[in-house]
Amino acid sequence: MDLLVRAHELDAADPLAPLRDRFLAPDDSDVISYLDGNSLGRPLRATAELLDTFVRDQWAGRLIRGWTDGWLDWPEQLGDRLAAAALGAAPGQVVIADSTTVLLYKLARAAITARPGRGTIVLDTDNFPTDRYILEGIAAERGLTLHWIETDPAAGITPAQIADAVDADTALVLLSHVAYRSGWLADAAEINRIAHAAGALTLWDLSHSAGSVEVELDAWDADLAVGCTYKYLNGGPGAPAFAYARSSLQPSLRQPIQGWMGHRARFDMGPGYDPAPGIRALLSGTPPILAMVPLHANLDLLSTAGITAVRHKSLQLTDYVLDLADAWLAPLGVTVAGPRDPARRGGHVTLSKPGFADLLDPLWTRGVIPDYRRPDGLRIGPAPLSTSFTEVHRGLSVLRDLLTQQP
Repeated sequence: MDLLVRAHELDAADPLAPLRDRFLAPDDSDVISYLDGNSLGRPLRATAELLDTFVRDQWAGRLIRGWTDGWLDWPEQLGDRLAAAALGAAPGQVVIADSTTVLLYKLARAAITARPGRGTIVLDTDNFPTDRYILEGIAAERGLTLHWIETDPAAGITPAQIADAVDADTALVLLSHVAYRSGWLADAAEINRIAHAAGALTLWDLSHSAGSVEVELDAWDADLAVGCTYKYLNGGPGAPAFAYARSSLQPSLRQPIQGWMGHRARFDMGPGYDPAPGIRALLSGTPPILAMVPLHANLDLLSTAGITAVRHKSLQLTDYVLDLADAWLAPLGVTVAGPRDPARRGGHVTLSKPGFADLLDPLWTRGVIPDYRRPDGLRIGPAPLSTSFTEVHRGLSVLRDLLTQQP
């Protein structure tokens, strides 16, 4: 079948297709194919309206009274909504706050403190830089040992590798559920089981998972998780992150950044730090209320669509990317640097060819926006709620034409 005809047929049969109209795209936009939803999601029309209403009515109208109108409860309220819509977690275990980097530090430090007498952290060499840098810093602070697992950049971490790495000295295992480079989808439930058998805690980075693949933190018996909200959750540039802490673990956690918002009686402003009960203890400073506004809109949309339907379309989109890559790009020297098995594939596909860096400017000039990761990986990240199959066809056809023109 002609690949463009197939794109039209897939779009016509897509139950999520009507939701694309809810995203904001300027009439004069020069973008013909946005394939970087795994890095920054598009804004919703409702987001623009909510931000305008918030500034005019709540901020300007209520001023400081807004704090007593409910703003202080947003970190937990939005956390519960996100938990239900995308994380497979019961209420009281997710909070919105800070950045992914800060929350990673908080959770990792808290986990290590909760495992006294253990001196090793297990992590992999191809995890996102922030994850590695944070743990390098914590290891230096606490005199701990880092156990590095060498992972294939075109694949990802496996349960067998974890089984070989953990032992009675392991305090924490930190991994990404979906590898940022390859898109490898880890077997989180089995890895949790293996780590727990050794007495270690697990901390999952869900930045490339939340809003794209099905996550079941409670069912997986996960301990801790963190992730950003500006990719598939469309929270906007620099949107606040989220943290998950299993309810049974919360009483034993003591996060290191002891700010007033995490205090049991924050407005008493008395001496000494007494952490609030539950997930609120992970808060430190004043919640980024304005930056949370877009999450209201996207959680509405995600709840309407359902994460199961989102995942189904995500797999269809990445299957289609693979088909186009095999038909058009493989004869031009492009390889797929990631999993083909849908059970092990996240929401993006990484294509590899030396010299891809030289094509970024020509692609952007022609209105095609993918993502690039050194040394030669082009990440194709079609966001299921905002991307059509025809848009994927347009983008990869431009890439094919540029490759054809190369000497």
